[in-house]
Amino acid sequence: MKHIIAAVFVSTALVFTALASPAAAALSGYYDSAEKIATILSSSAVADAVGQAPVGSISNTGTRKDGASEWQVRTQECDLTVYLIPVLPEGPGKTTYLLEAPGGCE
Repeated sequence: MKHIIAAVFVSTALVFTALASPAAAALSGYYDSAEKIATILSSSAVADAVGQAPVGSISNTGTRKDGASEWQVRTQECDLTVYLIPVLPEGPGKTTYLLEAPGGCE
């Protein structure tokens, strides 16, 4: 009987350990994309760069050599390229992003 109780305890501990791992805290691709788009839309640097114009589209256009995601923000008269640099959490949690807007509108 003691062996059964010990086995159940160990199995339960393994399940809780797996649930507490960082992988379990990762966002789905949908929510991670939403986090990236929210970072872009909430940036005053982006708003100023596009002249406060209404956004027509936001597209992921690739990845820079250092791993930053490249995004293009399009308005009627402007195409702005921005980069999102991932900031990993120290423990369980979601990845957030720093925005870099090195150039102006094209």
